[in-house]
Amino acid sequence: MAIEVYWVSGSPFSWRVMLALEVKGLPYQAHLLEMSKRQHKTPEFLAINPRGEVPALRDGEVVVAESIAILAYLDRRYPEPPLFGRTPAEAAAIWQEVMQGALHVDRFEDFILPLYFGEVAAKEAEVKQAIPRIRAELDRLEKTLTDRAWLAGPALSAADLTVYPVIRSLLRAAEKPDAARFDHGFLPMAATWPNVVRWMGAVEALPGYDRTFPPHWRG
Repeated sequence: MAIEVYWVSGSPFSWRVMLALEVKGLPYQAHLLEMSKRQHKTPEFLAINPRGEVPALRDGEVVVAESIAILAYLDRRYPEPPLFGRTPAEAAAIWQEVMQGALHVDRFEDFILPLYFGEVAAKEAEVKQAIPRIRAELDRLEKTLTDRAWLAGPALSAADLTVYPVIRSLLRAAEKPDAARFDHGFLPMAATWPNVVRWMGAVEALPGYDRTFPPHWRG
C-alpha cells in the first residue's frame, strides 16, 4: 500500500513532508485538501488527525501528524538517504537546526499570514514587530551558510527541508502589494542574503522539487 499524505497547497508544513518523500524517492498518494471548503474538518479527515491540521501521513497502519514528527518517522522507516545523519554528531547538528527552524523561522508567519489573508490593516503592528526578528534570523542563516552547502553540514538534511518552505513563503508574502507598506528589505533577497539565495537554489534543483511546488502559486 502506498504512503498517503494529506496536505494543503502553500502550507510550509505540508511542503516539508512532500520534499522528504521526493528526496527519499518514495511512492505516495497525495490528497490535496481545500481549506476554503473545510475539507480538513470533515469527519473522514478528523478520523486521521482529530486536530484537523495538515500535514498528516498514513503508511499502512501507522498514522503520523506534525511535519517534523513525519520527517523523523520517514527517516526511521525508510533510512536512505538519511535526513537526520549517520552519526551522533551529525544528528545533533541537524536536530539543532531543525529546532531553530521550528522555534524561530516558523515565527515568520507573523509577517506572512497577514499578507496572505488580507489582514495587514488589522495586524499592522504585529507585522512591523516581526520584521527585525526575521531579518536577524536571515542574518544567522546567511552566516551559517557561509562555508557550507547545506544548513547542518555537507549533505542535505531534515534541517533544509524544515527551513526552506518558510523562507520561500516569506518571499511570496513580500511580493504581495500590501507588503510595500513596510520597510522590510526582504527584496531582492540576493542583495542582502546571497548565501541564503544560493542555498534556496540548491533545494529548488532537487529531483522532484517541481512536484512539490504549491499548485495555486503557479501561473
